[in-house]
Amino acid sequence: MNNMLRKTVGTLLMVFLSVGAFAQYSTEVILTGTPNAALKEAAQRNISALLDSCNVAYMDEVEINLKGIQATDRVKANIQAMWENSPFRCNETEIIERCLETLDGNFQMRNVPLFAKGEDDEPVYQESVISFDKNGLIVDFHIAIDNNLYMRVLKKGSDVTDLRYRQIILDYVEQFRTAYNTKDLVFLDQIFSDDALIITGKVIRSVPTDMNSMMPKDKVVYTKQSKKEYLERLGKVFQRNKRILVTFDEVKVLRHPAKKGFYGVTLKQGYTSDGYSDTGYVFLLWDFNNPENPKIHVRTWQPEYEDIAGTQKLPEEKIFTCMDFDIK
Repeated sequence: MNNMLRKTVGTLLMVFLSVGAFAQYSTEVILTGTPNAALKEAAQRNISALLDSCNVAYMDEVEINLKGIQATDRVKANIQAMWENSPFRCNETEIIERCLETLDGNFQMRNVPLFAKGEDDEPVYQESVISFDKNGLIVDFHIAIDNNLYMRVLKKGSDVTDLRYRQIILDYVEQFRTAYNTKDLVFLDQIFSDDALIITGKVIRSVPTDMNSMMPKDKVVYTKQSKKEYLERLGKVFQRNKRILVTFDEVKVLRHPAKKGFYGVTLKQGYTSDGYSDTGYVFLLWDFNNPENPKIHVRTWQPEYEDIAGTQKLPEEKIFTCMDFDIK
């Protein structure tokens, strides 16, 4: 084999290997139900390029490169924050999903499978939601709640207006969860009303005294915080921890029986950070009278168990609901 032929074969081999390596990182997106061919082509190309960038960066253990990805600056910043918290990739070589139209006139692709690096770099499965406009520009990217939970909440909508609010609520719940994972204090500051009431429960053990010779007894005590106090403390938590993972295993949405536009959302939340983890119930009282700018008026957290040993579950009747708070 002469030198020219050897170089040609070597070049072809390098091209073949590079194409094969990239194919291992590539995820092809196929959308159905799009209103027109132009949107279908643009969205498919753009979302595929985004997932490919995630895959390459994850496998090569480098920073994610979002240059050339057609997305808003906010979306790119959000993805970057998610990446710094926990890199992720899509293991699928092909994803076929239906294009959904959202209430704001944009479009959405749900059920995008991702594997993120969890504790000790163990892969954690989660699904994401990617929203895009009529030109295929990505306008939102956040972690999704379980699809079965999502559909179960929607099916309980009693009328068209209620169903519309439930769709908006679930979208904001997903963004709310993602905000903790990405340490997005700006979003949380926007979503809480200025007079929001924050209540956090904690299990403590009372100590016997001379006046009280009974055996020690565990109890849940509650601490109230203002929005400012809560966000300041949360900011310090974000600074201390490289990774924060918030999950929602249960979601219940209840329309307030007396106040129009108010909804109570109860979530069973799992929380894991670098050196701490817990499971409990989060209750959010949402005001959707302005659907484009909803606000949380109440946020509570209650431990799953009433005792330190974790043997006595918090009774369902003790979990906060809309009826536990006066709304003016």
